Amino acid sequence: MFESLSEKLDRSFKILKGQGKITEINVSETLKEVRKALLDADVSYKIAKQFTDEVKERALGQNVLTAISPGQLMIKIVHDNLTELMGGEHTDINIKGDPAIILIAGLQGSGKTTFSAKLANYLKQKKGKRPLLVAGDVYRPAAINQLQVLGNTIDVEVYTEEGSMEPVKIARNSINHAKANGYNVVIVDTAGRLAIDEQMMDEISSIKEALKPQETLFVVDAMTGQDAVNTAKAFHDRLNFEGVVLTKLDGDTRGGAALTIKAVVSKPIKFVGIGEKIDALDVFYPKRMADRILGMGDIVSLVEKAQEQFDEQEARKLQKKIAKDQFNFNDFLAQIKQIKKMGNVKDLMSMIPGMGKAIKNLDIDDDAFKHVEAIIYSMTPSERDNPKIINGSRRKRIALGSGTDIQEVNRLIKQFDETRRMMKMMTTSGGKGMMKMMQNMQGAKR
Repeated sequence: MFESLSEKLDRSFKILKGQGKITEINVSETLKEVRKALLDADVSYKIAKQFTDEVKERALGQNVLTAISPGQLMIKIVHDNLTELMGGEHTDINIKGDPAIILIAGLQGSGKTTFSAKLANYLKQKKGKRPLLVAGDVYRPAAINQLQVLGNTIDVEVYTEEGSMEPVKIARNSINHAKANGYNVVIVDTAGRLAIDEQMMDEISSIKEALKPQETLFVVDAMTGQDAVNTAKAFHDRLNFEGVVLTKLDGDTRGGAALTIKAVVSKPIKFVGIGEKIDALDVFYPKRMADRILGMGDIVSLVEKAQEQFDEQEARKLQKKIAKDQFNFNDFLAQIKQIKKMGNVKDLMSMIPGMGKAIKNLDIDDDAFKHVEAIIYSMTPSERDNPKIINGSRRKRIALGSGTDIQEVNRLIKQFDETRRMMKMMTTSGGKGMMKMMQNMQGAKR
């Protein structure tokens, strides 16, 4: 995401590289390129100009510290302004109520139905809620079926009224059903159309008036850029929604909608869709997104994703095995499975500061570990338990069984041995082990 914008912003900052101080001339040159980058990202001219004017004012008003180069200072100012442009502080979803009612609105094809299920899964898994999904799109039978399939996937009930063509009545009845059956959050999916029309607006307004929801969330496809912003404004003028959801953000290399939607509708982005899987939903943090746009990574989100998959009891068992030098290929395989649960591999790597540029041209998909897994699965149980017995003839057999070559098998075993040594060093020596490893790394650099 934001790949094109990140690249162009990076190029614009190079104008200041090697400059001794910030001047009106070099700032103007840099910001001319920044403005071009924003316009190419499908940001409106008005907002792009306003943004660069504010950055210029801040930059020229700064006393440049000797420890900070003009380029670094400009990146910081642009970072702070990008954070403000996207909303500044993170705004959480309001789920207070008995039950809390969340109304989902948007055009057809924006991803409302999928988001409704993702939100139910998020509230169930992360917030400990008991959600009820409501199929309020009575005009598109596939929408009801889609919601039921997704609901079954996450074990969440979907409320429907077969044959009914009255979405307001369905929505009202769903609240009574929720109260009677102990559901504490109700998520109402609604009908959309290919374009804004009066009938759709009247219907969604009537549902909102009847339910008085804690949250009305507007769902929009991030890849539609400025059209997404214009659609958001039209909905907001009628509905006065509480927040925005940007879907398909992982496919949006430009980023115009994410950058400008808050400035236009004055309502925060609350969630972003980053894939098709049911757990591919992220809470939106403006600062973290600014970090990623400027190539600084997003280490906080990466740690959070890791913590979600972290099992303290299993970690203790693993630590004991490492300390006794018993870490084997079964453990290695288990760690790979944990990483895969965290999400798209390339997206995870881009969260590591400095990695974005390094991997931008690499084709890393979700099957990045398939060769490694194939090699491990081609080992016998005793080979996985005791890697030391894997001699030359066994390696040939493993290569043949996994559809790889002997070089790949050798490379994996070497990586495994290095990983095991590093983990043992850190586990058995505590902080001293970590220090020793860092010294070894520094020595290697020399």
